[in-house]
Amino acid sequence: MRRYSACIEWLFAEEGDSFPDRIRRAHAAGLTAIEFWRWTDKDLDAIEAALKETGLAVSSLVAEPMIALTDAANRQTWLKGLAESVTVAKRLGAPVLIAQAGDDLPGLTREEQRRAITETLRAGADILKGSSVRLGVEPLNIRIDHVGYFLDSTREGLDIIDAVARPEIGIVYDIYHSAVMDESTEEVLGCRLDRVIHVHVADHPGRNEPGSGSSDLAHRLGWIFANGYNGAVGLEYRPTKPGADAVKAAIASLG
Repeated sequence: MRRYSACIEWLFAEEGDSFPDRIRRAHAAGLTAIEFWRWTDKDLDAIEAALKETGLAVSSLVAEPMIALTDAANRQTWLKGLAESVTVAKRLGAPVLIAQAGDDLPGLTREEQRRAITETLRAGADILKGSSVRLGVEPLNIRIDHVGYFLDSTREGLDIIDAVARPEIGIVYDIYHSAVMDESTEEVLGCRLDRVIHVHVADHPGRNEPGSGSSDLAHRLGWIFANGYNGAVGLEYRPTKPGADAVKAAIASLG
């Protein structure tokens, strides 16, 4: 059975609400998991209480600080933050932390930046070891949402993961970003689907709810599950319609 996770940065958000209220709305809508981005700007006590109240799981959150892994000078600061993020993930029961590679830095070659990312992730794996928390690096599109970002290719992301060669480190596959970059899910994941530890979904164009655009989301997601993926699917989209029924319709459109 597929497990869908509501990204409550965007979903179930109503004017004047509290963040824990979004958890309660997700539960009322029948979701079994939620996810969010930064943890440093949130009331973790209130979030933890809402999770216990509803029984919802946290599928993922962001590893902070969100600084460029492409810059080796950031390594020690990022690793210190990763250790703190692991503590938060364990507290909330989240199995996945999400990291972004950072911008393509002027004055450094791609090879230099790839080496910086690889070495930082390898050091991060030592922090993650034995924690039951894994880290997923997320390729993002550079055509619409993240101009100037270093890692816009799923294949290159997987190559980096293979170079790190640690089970603690995997990739977050965002179908929306992949579609924007004209990638074929089957081709870019191929025989390396086992490196995917979390999936995100939104339609294209617009990054809105599934069913609102022209992406073949049901086919892409169906292929992922048919070939062995058993993790959560994060509903990370900007809703154009409010309410639980709209979220249920979006899920139904995914097959």
